[in-house]
Formats: sequence, C-alpha cells, structure tokens
Amino acid sequence: MARKNSAAKEVQTEQAARPQALKIEKAAERVSGELDKIIHERMRLGIISALAANETLSFTDLKNLLNTTDGNISVHARKLEDAGYLECFKSFNGRVPLTEYKITDEGRKALNRYLNHMEALINAMKGK
Repeated sequence: MARKNSAAKEVQTEQAARPQALKIEKAAERVSGELDKIIHERMRLGIISALAANETLSFTDLKNLLNTTDGNISVHARKLEDAGYLECFKSFNGRVPLTEYKITDEGRKALNRYLNHMEALINAMKGK
C-alpha cells in the first residue's frame, strides 16, 4: 500500500511540475525568438562588446583582442556596419592604412536590447 501511495505522489508531483516546465519553455522560446540574430553570433557579439567598452578600435586591435583572422573581422564587421551598428573609418597613419571602428548609437541600443533579452531568458529558465 505504501508503494502505491509513493508512486501516486510521484506521478502527482510530475504532473504538477509539467505546467511550470511548459510555462518556462514557452517564455524561453518567446524571448529567444526575439534575440537580435545579427549580434547573437559569437564573433559579432565580441566586436560590438569591445566597441561598447572603447571609443574606437582599429582593425588590428579587434583582431588581436578577439584572437581571430583578418577575414573573420572583415566579414563580421561588415555585417554589423550594414546593420548600422558600427561605423568604419579608413585613413592612413603615414603610409600605412588604418581602419578604425566605432559603435553607433543604434549599435549601443541594439546591444542593450540583446543583453536585456539574454537576462530575461536566464530569468525565465531560473523560474523568476
């Protein structure tokens, strides 16, 4: 008899937990669907975050900071530039070409929205 009661209680506990799990799953799905896909990619998140913490960074600074290749920085910076999240300035330092990047106001807003969405997703998963 005790086994039946114990098993019945386990089933009731699992059934009671299921609606909460569905609720969290739906909230997480909603929040993750709203994430900015431009910023969400790892390298672009690194670039935009580095620029948010610095007034400007050169191409070489970003490449060294993120420990990546010229091609990676070039492709991902261009995506962020096309989205209006950063500006690119080309000049010369003597005879050496210099490419510098700066986050735009729109880029800063997009990063803040992204961080808020990530925080909401984490809180939803924690059940807050």
